[in-house]
Amino acid sequence: MPPKAAARPQAPTAGAPRLSVVGVGLMGASLAAALKAAGFVSHVRGCDENPAALRHARDHGLIDQGVSSLREAADADIVVLATPVGPLPDLLAQLKAYVRPATVITDLGSVKGPVARAAEDLGLTRCVPGHPIAGAERTGPGAARVDLFRGRTVVLTPFPGLEAAAQDLVRALWEAVGARVIVTSPDEHDRALAQTSHLPHLLAFACAEHLAQPGTGPALAPFVGTGLRDFLRIAGSDPVIWRDIFAANAAFLAPALRAYGTMLAAYGRALDEGDWAGLEARLGAAQAYHDCLMKEAGDGNR
Repeated sequence: MPPKAAARPQAPTAGAPRLSVVGVGLMGASLAAALKAAGFVSHVRGCDENPAALRHARDHGLIDQGVSSLREAADADIVVLATPVGPLPDLLAQLKAYVRPATVITDLGSVKGPVARAAEDLGLTRCVPGHPIAGAERTGPGAARVDLFRGRTVVLTPFPGLEAAAQDLVRALWEAVGARVIVTSPDEHDRALAQTSHLPHLLAFACAEHLAQPGTGPALAPFVGTGLRDFLRIAGSDPVIWRDIFAANAAFLAPALRAYGTMLAAYGRALDEGDWAGLEARLGAAQAYHDCLMKEAGDGNR
């Protein structure tokens, strides 16, 4: 299925940069398509180990050229790493041997500490760690959408020594596809995402595993309503990708999970002791915070 089309693709501006996207799955292919539609780039190379993914992306106009080696992908003005979180530090080390001094590198990973530390250690002063807070459960270039990042927040997490011009270019890249850009530290990003993304995904996976206990499983299907569907939606995500995310952000995710466990234990005590007034007070406080948080967050981010 081709990606959702842009209203009217714009011609590249004079001197528009050449782009390489390493990893042409949902995120990488969507960004490539959006930047092409916005006329922000003059030529897009896609790099992926999967020939079928490259062929699909090229045949549907998401990229202009498919390559299979990082050396070929490095021949660009901007290189976007759109791979799972786990390989990112190693990819940066490999890229250092190939990229020109003026090339700007950025990534889309949802854990920023390892990327920022690797870039700083490698002296990659034109590498801008970034994270678009967007996505979907479907994967691959067939799920690509040119509007995936429109109205979404993108977080940039600079490190000491990062060149300001590189950060400005990556900011402009995201603004060209309609995203809102904020800047914070890698640790602050990872601490926040542990709470707002990584913990909810872990809980959804855990709930699905709990429901899959022997003697339940398919027997529960007739009793599934919208509440469970909404809660378990993100448990349909790729387990390998999320294993790597959980591992990369374990330092912040583990204490968040322990704190949540303490909260669940308090709910359990209220049920065991018949403390219905205490339970109602907790539910009311939770509802009030939900309403406040959703109002502040708006409709943009997943």
